[in-house]
This record gives sequence, structure tokens and C-alpha cells, in this order.
Amino acid sequence: MAQPVQYRVTGMDCAACAAKIENAVRAAGIENPLVSTASQVLTLDVAPGDERLESVERSVSDAGYHLDRMRPGAAETAQETSHHLTAGYRRALWIVVALNLGYGVIEMIGGFVAGSQALKADALDFIGDGLITCLGVLAIGWRLLWRARSALLQGVFLGALGIGVVGNTIWRVFAQHPVQAELMGVLALVALAVNVAAAMVLVPHRAGDANVRAVWLFSRNDAIGNAAVVGAAGVVALTGQSWPDLGVAFAIAALFLQSSWVIVRDARRDIAGSRNWPLGRVNGSR
Repeated sequence: MAQPVQYRVTGMDCAACAAKIENAVRAAGIENPLVSTASQVLTLDVAPGDERLESVERSVSDAGYHLDRMRPGAAETAQETSHHLTAGYRRALWIVVALNLGYGVIEMIGGFVAGSQALKADALDFIGDGLITCLGVLAIGWRLLWRARSALLQGVFLGALGIGVVGNTIWRVFAQHPVQAELMGVLALVALAVNVAAAMVLVPHRAGDANVRAVWLFSRNDAIGNAAVVGAAGVVALTGQSWPDLGVAFAIAALFLQSSWVIVRDARRDIAGSRNWPLGRVNGSR
């Protein structure tokens, strides 16, 4: 069986990103691309010398993502190493991990104190982003099979957290506990500031204008969730009712669960595909 062409993708951190990349590849004339959010790899079942690959690279770059061609069974090329393993880029990613995981824990605790399900759901988004980025840093030198296995465990864990928040939110619908709107709003505003800070850390390490735009798109999407929580806090303060908090919690948790399901799906596909395609090894012996 012919070995596929694979690219490591930089800038993809959710199911929506994967869909954009798939559309960009199809626009370049290649059908049935496999985009894995678990291993952050784009796989194309075409010959290595296919003339459409140049169009794919240009189309995906225009969509705001960076592609590095991988050579299965060989070490990363100098271009891949310089882009993925520079000390500054690795340090920036660790800062983002600390911001996301640290504030995710703080916001989760604040959600319990304020009685806000929306804060808990937003905290899951922070924790999920932090864990995905953490896996990306730790697994840079791992074989793709191990990346997929790690992502599968991560996806299951995140899904369990999401189900827990949804279940607790359903219980709150009937329990009708009061929500501290002021604390809820303050924590959501701080969450917005944390998202902006994470974007500022990453921007200098993005290759080209398209990828800089991608950072701000991610931040914008996260900021929409933060703004929804702030808005819900305002409505709770005005009405004295908890339903705005519960409604936003359901919406954010649903999006989070969908992303977790995509991670699990892609990880399982990567694991199954490794039995058929030699996905190769990058730096490291794992």
C-alpha cells in the first residue's frame, strides 16, 4: 500500500479548525483528507510528488494554519525542528499551558463559590485547552501512535469532566440555587484577560501573517464564551433568576463535549490507522 503524505499542523486546537483545514484541502483538489485533532497531523492519501500538494500547502496557509511536511520513519527536517522545537516557542507554549490550567482551576473553584454553572463550564474550556497544549509540547518527539494513545486518554478524561458539569447543571435546574452575579461577572472578565494574555504570548512565535491571524481567531472564539458568561451574569443580576447562568452553561458544555468527542474519534482513527500506515517517528524513542 502506498505510503500517505503527512503534515504536522500548527494552529489547530479544535474541531472547527479541523473542518476549516479539510475544506482548504478539498478546495485544492484533494478529496477525503484526514485531519486529526488528536495528533495534530494532516494525512493525504496521494503520491509524495503529487502536483496538488503545493496548492494544499498554500490553501491551508491562507486559512491561517502552518503545515510542516513529515517524513515517515525519519527524523524531523530542519524546518520542522526550527519551527516546533525552538526554546522560545516551547517556553511560550508552557506559559500558555500554565495560564489555561491555572486559571481553569481558579475559575472552577470560583464557579462553586459563586454557584455558577457557566463559570464551571468555561473553566472546562480553559482546562481542555491547557491539556491539549500540554500534550502538544510533551509529545513533540513521540511517535504518532503514542501521541494518539495519549490524546485518547485525554479525550476520555475531558469528556468525563464535561458530562459531570452537564449532570450538575441539570440538577441545578431543579435545585434553583442562588448565583452570586457579581463574582460570576468578575471571574468572567478575568477569563477574558487571560485569553488575551495567552494570545499575546503566542503571536511572536507564529510563522507569517496567516498564523498570527489564527491566534486572534482562537482568542476571539474563546472570548465569545467569556462574553456570554459576563452577559449571563448581568442578566442574573437584573432578574435575580439563575436561568441565564444555566443556559450559558449548557451551551458551553455542549461545545466542550463535542470537542472531546472529536479528540476521542480522531485518536481512535489514528491508532487504527497506525496498523496500516507506517506513521513513523519524530525525535525521541517513545
